Amino acid sequence: MTDRRADRAPGDAVFSAEPGASGVLVYTTGLVLAALLTATSFWVANTSSLWAPGVPLGLAVLAIAQMGVHLVFFLHIGSGREQTNNILALAFGLLIVFLVVAGSVWIMTDLDANMMRPESAGHSEHRAQNVRMPVAPATITTSAARCAKIPLQTTPTMSLMRDSIAAGSLRSSPCTSRITLPLSVTKRSR
Repeated sequence: MTDRRADRAPGDAVFSAEPGASGVLVYTTGLVLAALLTATSFWVANTSSLWAPGVPLGLAVLAIAQMGVHLVFFLHIGSGREQTNNILALAFGLLIVFLVVAGSVWIMTDLDANMMRPESAGHSEHRAQNVRMPVAPATITTSAARCAKIPLQTTPTMSLMRDSIAAGSLRSSPCTSRITLPLSVTKRSR
């Protein structure tokens, strides 16, 4: 029989006469390390003896170490040849999480860049907007008989668009999008 001790990661199963004893030792070691890292993280977050700007970096390092302990001692992810599929699945999962987070940040940054601030619009104070709502709730007689080209104004946006088209741009909202609509959308239908 070949000696496989050289190819074994700390979380891999040990080939011995007592299979239950080595598993308990691996899980107990992982539990002690995880508890120690958790207690250290709480100490780092609540102490004043560390340099304050270095605390987030220290917490990040402890979190990465905690993930490593969980991967090695509880999920038994090692560097052996039989662990290739597990490592690839873990890497793919990390790639998906990175793409979701990075894409969300990119979209939010782009949306923030496309918003017009009140100071850039030339208005320094926020004025309250009067929004006209329908007098009565929609019923069959008020909404069904209407023409499709003139919808019932049920949202503040429709009221603002109608006033803006009729009298020019008199109202300003705190944050307005810079998106321009085609003439077919902004033109008042008859």
